[in-house]
Amino acid sequence: MTRYRNRRARIIATLGPASSDKATIRALFDAGADVFRLNMSHGDHEDARARHAAIREVEAEVGRPIGILADLQGPKLRIGRFAQGSVEVRPGHVIALDMDETPGDDSRVCLPHPEIFAAMVPGTELLLDDGRVKLAIDSVSDGKRAVAHVIEGRRLSDRKGVNVPNAILPLAAMTPKDLRDLDFVLGLGVDWVALSFVQRAEDVTELKAIVQGRAGVLAKIEKPSAVERIDDILAEADAIMVARGDLGVELPLETVPGIQKRLTAKARAAGKPVVVATQMLESMVTAPVPTRAEVSDVATAVYDGADAVMLSAESAAGGYPLEAVATMSRIADQAENDIVYDDLIHAQIQAAGESIADAISAAACQVAGTVAASCIVSFTSSGATALRVARKRPDTDILVLTPVLATARRLTLAWGLHCVVTEDVSSFAEMVQRAGNNAVEHEFARPGDRIVITAGVPFGTSGATNILRVATAPEPGQRTV
Repeated sequence: MTRYRNRRARIIATLGPASSDKATIRALFDAGADVFRLNMSHGDHEDARARHAAIREVEAEVGRPIGILADLQGPKLRIGRFAQGSVEVRPGHVIALDMDETPGDDSRVCLPHPEIFAAMVPGTELLLDDGRVKLAIDSVSDGKRAVAHVIEGRRLSDRKGVNVPNAILPLAAMTPKDLRDLDFVLGLGVDWVALSFVQRAEDVTELKAIVQGRAGVLAKIEKPSAVERIDDILAEADAIMVARGDLGVELPLETVPGIQKRLTAKARAAGKPVVVATQMLESMVTAPVPTRAEVSDVATAVYDGADAVMLSAESAAGGYPLEAVATMSRIADQAENDIVYDDLIHAQIQAAGESIADAISAAACQVAGTVAASCIVSFTSSGATALRVARKRPDTDILVLTPVLATARRLTLAWGLHCVVTEDVSSFAEMVQRAGNNAVEHEFARPGDRIVITAGVPFGTSGATNILRVATAPEPGQRTV
């Protein structure tokens, strides 16, 4: 059985052409990946099926739960094609947008999205090609045609993406492709489903109604409207992702770092996992070492207490996927061992919540520090109790014991949770014995060390955490199977 990592921040590695076979996936896990992302924007269902199977084979080999995140593509808004493949558009240039699918030229181009026309008014800004081209709408007619002038321009080619930063578009949360992909990945048995381009809490509600608890639902925050409605979205979602790519297109670049910090703090306060993603080690797509700025970027997310940091093209399509994961793991390790880490991670005091389970979990963290416990052992079925403990970001290791494999896999996304699948307990004495045995077996405690245990009575009842116990890890002769 592979030893559990000391690192608390988790690493998500996206799989792709550079990282699809079982041997590479195992190597990525050994290098530090905790969760693997299946990007449904690329590849087909058979690719995803093969990668999913390979991950589960690796999981069986290492004897530790591994999380799988399926990332839905979401609505992709794009312009049409040009007769010559591209046109030059410079500031001041005037161009018409319409629904005619005839290839365009430097005077007009197809915009096959009635939802965008429905949201347009004079002054609306459109961003094309990841913000490299900016248009301002001058006039709109019949909801099918608009005239715009170019504010920022360059050569514009076929099928470039379109962003409408200052409008909530009347788009369905999921496209027909997303619904097909969702049915497929839920059938596979993924642990998390990520929803792209969330605009409002209702988008998350719609997805959760379909998922029905079969996976955690992660809302990707990449639209200004989602930032504005983050409290409502956090109330609905099981986790969020700060997807800085589109955020940096639709909002001024200089605002993104502050937004990242605010979203991370809000998610931590709500007790929901938060992932920081996009271009974290982007230079490692083509280089074996990152830039110094990228190292600082990853470390900043760790210092802020993010649950996970994510690699995209770096691990999916780059030339150095193993080096990227190993580098990210070393950066996170170093940050967590830095003398300033404790001060930074605890700079924002998290309220304990009002339930008995909240109070027990907060008390466990405090007691563990007071008695110098080697670890906190949390018994949980749904994972809620473990997340309550993680919310406090304790200095003490957190060992999670659960009888539910799906719960253990889902919690691999969360800060500091080390999950072991074990049979449920039926008595107080068995609880103490099981906690001590596992703490010693998995090297979270040595015989004679103090451990702090949280559980619920009646045993096996989800959401009933009401016990806090300080115990001693058993000596070898005291351990039972």
